[in-house]
Amino acid sequence: MSNIYKKIYKEIKKYPNIVIARHIGPDPDALGSQFALKELIKNKFPKKNVYAIGATSSRFKFMGILDKIEEINKENTLLIVLDTPNIKRIDSVDLEQYSHIIKIDHHPLVDKISTIELIDETASSTGQLILEFIYVNHLTLTDSIAKNIYMAIISDTGRFMHDYTTNRTFELITKMLKKTNIDFTSLYEPLYMRPLSEIRFQGYIFENMEVTESGVAYIKITEDLLKKFGVDSASSGNIISELKFVNEILVWIFLTEDKKNNIIRANIRSRGPVINEIATSYGGGGHKYASGARLNNWQQADSLIVDLDELTEEYTKGHVK
Repeated sequence: MSNIYKKIYKEIKKYPNIVIARHIGPDPDALGSQFALKELIKNKFPKKNVYAIGATSSRFKFMGILDKIEEINKENTLLIVLDTPNIKRIDSVDLEQYSHIIKIDHHPLVDKISTIELIDETASSTGQLILEFIYVNHLTLTDSIAKNIYMAIISDTGRFMHDYTTNRTFELITKMLKKTNIDFTSLYEPLYMRPLSEIRFQGYIFENMEVTESGVAYIKITEDLLKKFGVDSASSGNIISELKFVNEILVWIFLTEDKKNNIIRANIRSRGPVINEIATSYGGGGHKYASGARLNNWQQADSLIVDLDELTEEYTKGHVK
């Protein structure tokens, strides 16, 4: 595996311009990996132009500042796509504008976009892969890089509670903390602090969600409801992990209306049935137990609920206690 990390480093050395992209609707893993890799390259190669691109996230703006690109020279620019398994979910990028592309991701492969792809489904996060990249190539790990990587990893592992947190995750984190001595406990507050309006919104969700006989919980969140509680469409995603330890629920779905983009955002989680194949069939994707999709209408949302309910029913038949 170390050979692919070295190969990526050799490619980075070749090009004067580096563009780093990630998925739409960015989470701390996508952003932390993106900002960490940008700083890493700039520190090693100060003369290179390095851009971290994509739509901004107001919730995580403290992690770093995104860039805008005026124009691209295909031949002397390298595009690095992070944390994104499928082409449709790459933010602010037209792949036809790039001749040289690398992908680094920990999701199951959906679309192959380049000849150099680092895909490691055993990694807890893309942040973990960036940390591996640093150590394999003996690169300098600064405090600011370490902070972004730490936030990337704790976010995608659910503070080390998800099942793809491994011994290797802890080995790398421990090595990084010993090297940098960052105050990692101070990073939790900006990541997890939430307004009272979102807590009240959470109470509404828990009170009003439907639960099927097979153990699928779901709720449809309209834009009018978001306005009533004074929250945005991203708020439901901040709440969804709270249902992981409920006896009667195996799969849960938050369906949130986004009129600005004319879509329904589907956030899907599971503690048993493998859900990412169904998410992919709806144009989304993700991990076995944490996936998402952008749906066109409420009818499609209803179909997704039915498909996940059937999946969960089949799962429970094979896992009768």
